[in-house]
Amino acid sequence: MPLSFHKNAPAAHAASEAAFMQGKFWEMHDAIFKSQRDLSAATFERYAGEIGLDVAQYRKDLSSAELKARIDGDLGQARSLNVTGTPAFFINGRFLSGAQPVSAFTRLIDEMLKKG
Repeated sequence: MPLSFHKNAPAAHAASEAAFMQGKFWEMHDAIFKSQRDLSAATFERYAGEIGLDVAQYRKDLSSAELKARIDGDLGQARSLNVTGTPAFFINGRFLSGAQPVSAFTRLIDEMLKKG
């Protein structure tokens, strides 16, 4: 979910989705998060080549209606679940917002296990 106040987030989201369309979402994800200092379109395109994408197809996918629909769908789903930021987690329908320590997950899971 690209955060509205992060000017490079929408482009990073689009680059990741374009990579997904060629089966390389996680490779693009990892490349973007490995070096967050340069989040330009040119850098994302360089990553596309480095991870083995068809760069011409990547460029085409970036401006496609299908990619826009995927992103709009992601944002719509987040809004429908009242998610306003990342990270956001759902465990058996229970919402856990933000970066949480392992103990927060353990506590929630243990509580659910006790309830059955």
